[in-house]
Amino acid sequence: MLTEDEATAICDSVMAQCTLAAATDRIAAFYRNNDHWLKAADHNHLRITRIIRALRRLRGDEEAEAFRAAILAKVTTTGAPVGLRSRGYWMTA
Repeated sequence: MLTEDEATAICDSVMAQCTLAAATDRIAAFYRNNDHWLKAADHNHLRITRIIRALRRLRGDEEAEAFRAAILAKVTTTGAPVGLRSRGYWMTA
C-alpha cells in the first residue's frame, strides 16, 4: 500500500506518470491478447480491480475508466462468463 505522500509524489512526477502509462499499456495488451482470465472466477479479476483503483488514484478517472471499458469490452465481445461479482467490483473500483 502506498502512503498518501508516496501517491502524491507519483502523481506529481512526470517520470512516474510516463512509467505508469507504459505499464498500463503493457497490462492492457496482456489482457487483450490472452483469454485464460475469461472465466467465471479467476485470480486476475482481483488484479483488474486493483489496477482500476490504482489508475483512479495515480492517473485519474479518465485512465481508470478507459482501462475498465477495455476490460469490459473484451468480456462482452467474447461472451465470457466473468461473474457478476467480479464485474461489480470493477464497476465500483
